[in-house]
Amino acid sequence: MGFQENEKKYKRMDSSDGADEEIVLSNNEKLEESVIQSVRSDTRKYVIACAIFASLNSVLLGYDVGVMSGAIIFIREDLKISEVQEEVLVGILSIISLLGSLAAGKTSDAVGRKWTIALAAVIFQSGGAIMALAPSFRVLMIGRLLAGVGIGFGVMIAPVYIVEISPTVDRGSLTSFPEIFVNLGILLGYISNYAFSGLPAHISWRIMIGVGILPSVFIGFALFVIPESPRWLVMQNRLEEARCVLLKTNASEREAEERLAEIQAAAGIGNAERYEAKAVWREILNPTPAVRWMLITGCGIQCFQQITGIDATVYYSPTIFKDAGIKGNSQLLAATVGVGFTKTMFILIAIFLIDRVGRKPLLYISTIGMTVSLLSLSISLTFLGNGQLGIILAFFSVCANVAFFSVGIGPVCWVLSSEIFPLRLRAQASALGAVGSRVSSGLVTMSFLTVSNAITVGGTFFVFSMISALSVVFVYTCVPETKGKSLEEIEMIFQSERERQGGEIEMGDAERLVQTQ
Repeated sequence: MGFQENEKKYKRMDSSDGADEEIVLSNNEKLEESVIQSVRSDTRKYVIACAIFASLNSVLLGYDVGVMSGAIIFIREDLKISEVQEEVLVGILSIISLLGSLAAGKTSDAVGRKWTIALAAVIFQSGGAIMALAPSFRVLMIGRLLAGVGIGFGVMIAPVYIVEISPTVDRGSLTSFPEIFVNLGILLGYISNYAFSGLPAHISWRIMIGVGILPSVFIGFALFVIPESPRWLVMQNRLEEARCVLLKTNASEREAEERLAEIQAAAGIGNAERYEAKAVWREILNPTPAVRWMLITGCGIQCFQQITGIDATVYYSPTIFKDAGIKGNSQLLAATVGVGFTKTMFILIAIFLIDRVGRKPLLYISTIGMTVSLLSLSISLTFLGNGQLGIILAFFSVCANVAFFSVGIGPVCWVLSSEIFPLRLRAQASALGAVGSRVSSGLVTMSFLTVSNAITVGGTFFVFSMISALSVVFVYTCVPETKGKSLEEIEMIFQSERERQGGEIEMGDAERLVQTQ
C-alpha cells in the first residue's frame, strides 16, 4: 500500500516536472516570437524611413504643380504674358522632363539609384531659384526648363529605388509614397498660393515659387540615411554590400539570403554573357512577347494616368471654378485648397488598401469613378451655368475626380510600372514609362486653354470622361494582378503563356519557375 502511494506521488511529481518544462518551452517560444516581431518592426521602420526620404523629390514636383496653378494668375499680371505663353509655361515642364527621365535610366545604372535622387534635387532646385528671381518671361522659361529636367529624373528614380529595397509584403504601399508626396506637395502649393495671394503681384508669385526650394535641405540629409539599392549593387557584383543592405531591409538573415539569391538569378550573375550580348535598349525596341506585354502595360497605364486630364484639373482648377461661377482670386484659390486636401486624404487611404485589396480592384474603382466624375463636371459646366447649384456640383465633381484618381490610378500606376519589368530592363523601361507620362501631361496642359476656347471647358471634360472610359477597358484587358508576388515572380507571370491567355498563374507555379532559373 505504501509502495503504491509512493508510486502515485512519484507520478504526480513527474507530471509536475513535465508541466514546468512545457511552461519554460512556451515562455521561450513567446520570447523568441517577441524578438522576431521586434526585429520586423525595426526593419519596417527603417524601410519606411528610406521610402520617405527617397520620395522627397516628389514633394518638389507636387509643389510646382500646385503653386503654378495660382502663381500663373500673378505672373500673367506682372510679366504681361499671353494665353499661349501661359500654356507653354505651364506645360513645358512636363514635356522637357522626358529628357530627365530618359537620362535617369542610364544615369541610375551608372552611378546608382541613390545618387541619381541627389542629382534630381540639385537640378530642380537650380531651376526653382532661377524662376523665383526671373526678371522676364525668357529667364522664367530657362528656370522652368531646368526644373523640368530635374522632375524627369525624380519621377523615374524614386519608385524604382523604393521597389528595389522594399520587402514583397509592403512593396505596394511603400512604392505609393512618391504619389503621396506629390499630393502633399500639391496641397502645400495650394496653401502657399492662398497665403501669399494678398501680396503685390510682382512679389507674391516669386515667394510662392521660392518656398519650394526648402525641401532640398531634407534631401541633402537623406543622402546620409538611405542605402544604395541592393539590386543595383548586385548588378555591379558588389554582393557583400548588397547582403548588408538586405540584412537591414529584411527581418531575418534567411530572408535576406533568399532575396539575394533571387536577385542574383534575375540579374544573370554567372550568366552575364547572355545579357552583355544583347543591349538593353535593343531588347526594349525589339521586344520578346513577354517584354512587349510589360511595355504595353507599364507605358499604357502611365499615359492613361495623364490623358484623363488630372494635370489639367490641378493646374487649371482656378480656371474651372471661374467658369463655374466663382469670382475673385481669393475665393478661387480657397476652392483649390479644398481640392488639394481631398487629393491628399484619399492617397493616404490608397496606402492602406493597395497591398490588401490589390492593384487591379483599385484601378477599377478609380477609372470608373473618374469617368462618372468627369462626366458630372462636364454637365455642370455646360448646362447649369453660373448658378449656385452649378458651382456646388462643379466643386464636388472636381473633388470626386481627384479622390478617385488618388485612391487608384495615381499611386497604382507608379507601383505597376516599377515592379513589372525585369531587373536588367527596369531602369530604362521605367524611364520610358515616365517619358510617356510626362509627354501626355505636357500635351494636355499645353493645349487645355486652346481646346477649351474651341469647345468650351465643359466640352473638354466630356472628352476626358470618354478617355477615362477607355482606361477601364485597358485595365480589364492589359493589367495583371501583382499583389503579394516578388519582383522575380512577377517577371515569370509575364513570361507565362497561361497568364497571357487570361488565367492567373498560381504563386506555387511562379515560385517553381523562379527556382528553375
